Amino acid sequence: MATTPALTDQQISDAYIYLLSRLLVLRQQQLDFNEGFQWNRLVHRKPGEVAWPNPNLDVAYSEAWIAVDETSCALVSVPEISGRYYTVQFLNGWGETVANLNERVFPRHPHGLFAVCLKGSQVEVPAGAQRVDVPVKRMRVLSRVELGANWDEAVALQQQFEIRSTGRPAAPAPPKTLMFEMDALPGVEAFDSAGLALDSEADINPGMDGLQAAVRAIASAAAQPGERKRIDEVIRTKAFADLGKAMPKLGHGTVRDGWALPSTSGVYGEDWLVRTLINYGGIWANTPEEVIYYKAFTDTAGKPLSGDHAYTMHFAKERLPAQHATHFWSVIAVDSVQRRVLPNAQKRYLLNKESDLQYGADGSLTLYFADAQPEGAPHGNWLPTPRGLSYSLTFRFYRPRGEVAARTFFPPPLAVR
Repeated sequence: MATTPALTDQQISDAYIYLLSRLLVLRQQQLDFNEGFQWNRLVHRKPGEVAWPNPNLDVAYSEAWIAVDETSCALVSVPEISGRYYTVQFLNGWGETVANLNERVFPRHPHGLFAVCLKGSQVEVPAGAQRVDVPVKRMRVLSRVELGANWDEAVALQQQFEIRSTGRPAAPAPPKTLMFEMDALPGVEAFDSAGLALDSEADINPGMDGLQAAVRAIASAAAQPGERKRIDEVIRTKAFADLGKAMPKLGHGTVRDGWALPSTSGVYGEDWLVRTLINYGGIWANTPEEVIYYKAFTDTAGKPLSGDHAYTMHFAKERLPAQHATHFWSVIAVDSVQRRVLPNAQKRYLLNKESDLQYGADGSLTLYFADAQPEGAPHGNWLPTPRGLSYSLTFRFYRPRGEVAARTFFPPPLAVR
């Protein structure tokens, strides 16, 4: 498979979608460093101050890019936190989660000092530190602290997370790969960055050799004008269509009552398709043990969600969302292009347990999604969704339990009001 003519349109489409996963992470890395990020330095964000698709606005985020090597580890200080969700997530350059630091993973060392080290390195770590081995040298880090009802307390805890290096690990400038807008994905020019994208970060997942070989072959052929035109046409017709077809099911996910449950998140194994879809639609997803995500793109009639309509979701008393999360649940609406929360005069961007929800006389819960507050709808149960915007909903269950953890639960359908 040395030349592009030997590759089918489907192989070109698959190679493009596979490569896009890495390019999306590199795009965000370049944006971060252009903003002023420095290696091994944690940036504490104000609540709501995040700059990537499909954000979780229930938590205070801190972010970093860290480097480790054979002679140095990253020391992470985690404060003692009780009764509030928290984690420090580490991801590689393909969006794969390689570690979480929290009380679930380390019940005997839920807080204090952690030494995140390259697997196999012989670095001496401080006494009392919990060593955590990772398979890669460079990682994206996100710490999350549940905001809950007391944001000041959450922010005070957030500020106590710290990261520092034990030495001077190699920390090169981010690869200067192709930059693009989320609403204007690249065509054949994506393959101009293919060599740099693949060479700068190995894919730790098995079974990717064939796709990587195809990516390199296409990149080589793209230097020939005739082949370059053909590749671009295949991408803009078939690859884009394949992405659009896969998105409503999140690849190999399950759809019920209009809600899609991905086959996995955060760690992807051989499922490179869902990895790209999640990096595109909601980068930095965590593992199912930490959070399970559901996406809704359509109403009960199968029509795309639109701010031009009003919708309701009705939970029976015995199936309330709080029953399925150890810590918290939430639902947000994001636009269909940039995947950003919807602007609205109310400045309300999610519904969760802190939303002053009102329950029915029978203990049930109804949520409302509409441009204006529907008649009879409690204010706390309403999420504004402005007219003229198409959007999707993301439902999250943090530290899932019960039917959600068993993957047998789906949120209620969205009915047009």
